[in-house]
Order: sequence, then structure tokens, then C-alpha cells
Amino acid sequence: MLDLILHSLEDDKAEDIVQIDLRGRSSMADHMVIASGRSSRQVSAIAQKLLDRLKEKLRLSARVEGKETGDWVLIDTGDVVVHVFRPEVREFYQLEKMWQVPSGFARA
Repeated sequence: MLDLILHSLEDDKAEDIVQIDLRGRSSMADHMVIASGRSSRQVSAIAQKLLDRLKEKLRLSARVEGKETGDWVLIDTGDVVVHVFRPEVREFYQLEKMWQVPSGFARA
């Protein structure tokens, strides 16, 4: 599933794709993926294409929020949580800084 998500984002020209391993750190998901689109329209289109591919390839209907406005779309597949942002919104919330392991620290 993670590979499908990453390829879908790359195919649809998402920018600054970051994958964060949450295993052993959170019970909400195994992985978080964060990406950006250049505009609200592109963010919504990236999210819709990903939802279509998940349904087509894995027969999975993921939960989604924010697709209508296109500022920040959250897609929850269960194992992987995907955030697609407009760059300004991504910079404001800085989810990567909250979830990434600081360099020099080993995971338990």
C-alpha cells in the first residue's frame, strides 16, 4: 500500500514527498506520508487520483477530509495516513517537525 501511495503522489507531480515511519511510535498508523501540491486545485486532484487508485488496485475506500477546499487533504487508509497540503499550509503546521526522529537519536 505504501508503495502505491508513493508512486501515485509521484505520478501526479506532488512535491516534497516525505515518508515517516510511525511503527512503535503511534497506534494510529504504521506510516505517515506528507506531500504538497502547488494549488488548491492540484491538491484536490492529487488526493482524488490517490483515492481512485486505492479503490481500483486495493479495493480500499479510505476516509478523506478536506478535499473540497484543497488546502489540506487528509487520507486515512488505516495503515498509512496521507497529508497533501498547499505549501503555505504545510509550512504553517510543520507536521514533519512534529513526527520525524531527530538526527542523532536512535529509535527504540
